[in-house]
Amino acid sequence: MSFKSYMDEALAEARAAQDRGEVPVGAVIVGPDGIIARSGNRTRELNDPTAHAEILAIRGACQALGQERLSGFDLYVTLEPCPMCAAAISHARIARLYYGAGDPKSGGVAQGAKVFSHPQCHHAPEIYDGIAADASEELLKAFFAQRR
Repeated sequence: MSFKSYMDEALAEARAAQDRGEVPVGAVIVGPDGIIARSGNRTRELNDPTAHAEILAIRGACQALGQERLSGFDLYVTLEPCPMCAAAISHARIARLYYGAGDPKSGGVAQGAKVFSHPQCHHAPEIYDGIAADASEELLKAFFAQRR
């Protein structure tokens, strides 16, 4: 069985978020049969500070499967998850987390809170960082440069 990255699909979701005026972050959840959920940030559109790409993708996957756990599923996201999203990833029991750009300001995986390192964390996924990091960083830098 060979590895297939789904980061291009996550990047497509990030671009769609950018087109909606959202911070360009995209996420997809993948199971044995391929993508089961995808989303980009929708915090402004939904007036919901929790409407991060990861949270929306987790909600979509759980709804599609009719269950609250995603054991055996992978999450691809273009930016290092924040502490809120990292906690949701843990609670959902995501098996593997693949992310693009690191987030020194708001990250919760390799930086900042390091949610998966805490003794209170009941589940930590396998983590693979730096997947398409350059493309993810370019999207974010261009987005914020336009707003400054």
